Amino acid sequence: MSKYAEIAHDIRASIEDGAIAPGERLPTVVELCELYGVSKVTVRKAVELLAEQGLVSSRRGSGTFVKATPESKGVDGRHAGDTLYIGRTDRSIGFTNEHAHQGEVSSVVYLFAIEVPPAEVAARLDLDEEDFCYHDVRARLLDGVPLVIEDTYMPLELVPGLKRHHVEGSIYNYLRQDLGLHLASFHRIVRAVAATAEEAERLDIAEGDPLLELEQIGFLDSGVPFEYSVSRNVGSRSALHTINIT
Repeated sequence: MSKYAEIAHDIRASIEDGAIAPGERLPTVVELCELYGVSKVTVRKAVELLAEQGLVSSRRGSGTFVKATPESKGVDGRHAGDTLYIGRTDRSIGFTNEHAHQGEVSSVVYLFAIEVPPAEVAARLDLDEEDFCYHDVRARLLDGVPLVIEDTYMPLELVPGLKRHHVEGSIYNYLRQDLGLHLASFHRIVRAVAATAEEAERLDIAEGDPLLELEQIGFLDSGVPFEYSVSRNVGSRSALHTINIT
């Protein structure tokens, strides 16, 4: 393992065990050079690797900070007690591409708006309180059968030109092919939840039926978060390894 990778691994371990808390600033480049006895180039490569992994982000003139991820603080106070899985993945193929050879993929869009997101969502996307986001809620269907309800926020400034027809199709294809963005990693929590009356109607199931909830923050290769989403998947129609959002 290279020296910069060793440093990144050490800092990541400190983040994961809570020694460096979400929102806390990392030591400066000079301080890290002194701590590890390496050059500035090596430290910068280590920090770049952490950013690519979605663990830290840099703020001009302020330093590099540990990012808040779903596992560090769940929405509405939900924590590990009701959690099936906490972790990170590099998979970003998306619902459309993953199911393209299984049948006809379609969407029913229930909401597509530009709005100021809730404070909890803004914090996860590293946004100021008055920054705007796209907010969409949609069901994803395979051969007319609804598999999942997705509730997604994306920063307006980071994802310019998003239109309803993109939401009806594949948002990830638009991000990659039209905007040239590189989707790098995802921090995810999976939980077991019961379907609400509204979800039951939209998913054609009974109220209270079990769903797999996926709470996710997606990061670009720069470490910048591009998406916060919560999806609820019909357990009897979905496999955990196929859960993705596009």
